[in-house]
Amino acid sequence: MVSTFHSIETAKRSLFTQTAALNTTGHNISNANTEGYSRQVVKMTASSPMEPLAFLRSTNPGQLGSGVEFSAIERVRQGFLDSQYRSENSSLGNWEVQYDTLDKIQGIMTEPSDTGLQTVLDNFWGAWSDLSKDPENLTARNIVKETALALTDAMNLMSNQLNGLSQDLTNNVGVKAQEIQGYITSIGELNQTISRIESLGDNANDLRDQRDLLTDKLSKIANVTVTENEQGYNISIGGQELVNGTAVTQVTSDLLTDAYAAGDLTGGEVYGMIVSRDQFVTGFQNDLNQLANTIANGDVTVKIPAGSSIREGTVASQDTVITVNGVESTVAAGQAFPAGAVLKNETPLTVQGINGLHQLGYSLDGSASAGIPFFISTDGGPITAGNITLNQVIQSNPNAIASSLRVDANGNAIKGNNTMANLMGSLKDQAFTVPGGTDSTTINDYYKSMVGELGIQTQEAYRKATNSTSLVIQVENSRQSVSGVSLDEEMSNMIKFQHAYSASARFMTTFDELLDKLINSTGTVGR
Repeated sequence: MVSTFHSIETAKRSLFTQTAALNTTGHNISNANTEGYSRQVVKMTASSPMEPLAFLRSTNPGQLGSGVEFSAIERVRQGFLDSQYRSENSSLGNWEVQYDTLDKIQGIMTEPSDTGLQTVLDNFWGAWSDLSKDPENLTARNIVKETALALTDAMNLMSNQLNGLSQDLTNNVGVKAQEIQGYITSIGELNQTISRIESLGDNANDLRDQRDLLTDKLSKIANVTVTENEQGYNISIGGQELVNGTAVTQVTSDLLTDAYAAGDLTGGEVYGMIVSRDQFVTGFQNDLNQLANTIANGDVTVKIPAGSSIREGTVASQDTVITVNGVESTVAAGQAFPAGAVLKNETPLTVQGINGLHQLGYSLDGSASAGIPFFISTDGGPITAGNITLNQVIQSNPNAIASSLRVDANGNAIKGNNTMANLMGSLKDQAFTVPGGTDSTTINDYYKSMVGELGIQTQEAYRKATNSTSLVIQVENSRQSVSGVSLDEEMSNMIKFQHAYSASARFMTTFDELLDKLINSTGTVGR
């Protein structure tokens, strides 16, 4: 037989279990809007049945149940979705940074606009064309000077802004290193706490949620690999270990840069920063430097009109017929022109950019002395976008701008001659060869190709950032469908557990009445 009090124990177990379920439901509802929280459930199992021993054993088949008990309170979480989310989150962090950087470079270029470099270049070429109409006009010369300064200032500004952007990205890598350090330090501490709690047989559900949330945030900064053992989470970037149980690596910007160089760092915001700095910013800076140097010194072939006076020492690009003091002769290709050489025919001549062409000409001061370069560098080194400037001599005296290619019988420059100014204006449509290279293109086309390539890169980064955002949202929605708290579902559970609790209480009351009847209402004969 089974004890009469057996049913009281059955009702008690049910009350305890339903109370735990109601408390867990309340915990879920309270954390419905808590970031990173995973829905928790009470695992209910039938308690071990009663089995009377020996002669008290029932002769009827089957076992008598003893009610319900809860074996654990568990969080609902799928590791596969977590891994997928972190992978997509790393990709999103990378593309967001790349797009942001490219968008900033576009802002530096300000193309197309009235203040962009393309407009400044057009104004520069146009100023030379205007000067060719009146070579002795001081106002036209000042305009050439001012447009040249506007050109160099625009390049200087763009170079400085690109340098600043590069430095910002470098600094941000350091900031992200500190952020990573904070996350992994907290994860290491949580590993220790979770391991201690769960070694006692409990489930550290809320602490696990905190650790997973930190890991999710970490995944946007860098592509992390997460494994778990009895010591907790082990987190690494490729072969670079960050967390191993309670052991935490000291993270610096150098460590992240080395991980990138080794091919371990392949995603996340830090990867996007390094790629943006080393490929986009540096690449565009190099293109801009090349543009500045090509304008100043890139090989370009111009057609020098017949009758032009060629400075002594200029190297002929092809066999050229000249006259010196009325005597005709030929200068072989690759040979230098003698003093007093005058071209008999229009002759192609390869010069080194605007500087090389300007040095062939003669200025308004009437002197036939050696020409000066139009552009120079502020530091005396090779010309770049950051150091290019107008020759100080021209800045101080616009009359030093060479506009003539002819001298009179006394060797003095013919002031009204506009040959040089015409040639300068025509350079807009002439193909330049990059110094040290073989590719030839016009200055305008070279710059347009820079702008076009940047536009394509920006559009592609935006597309990938948008796609990554959609994928992250999609995976997060899948995670929430599994782990998220649904208030409708929790309210339904609350009613279900409330009714179960009420029924258990009613069950206990029924047996209380039964016992009262048994104890107080029987055995009264003879009273």
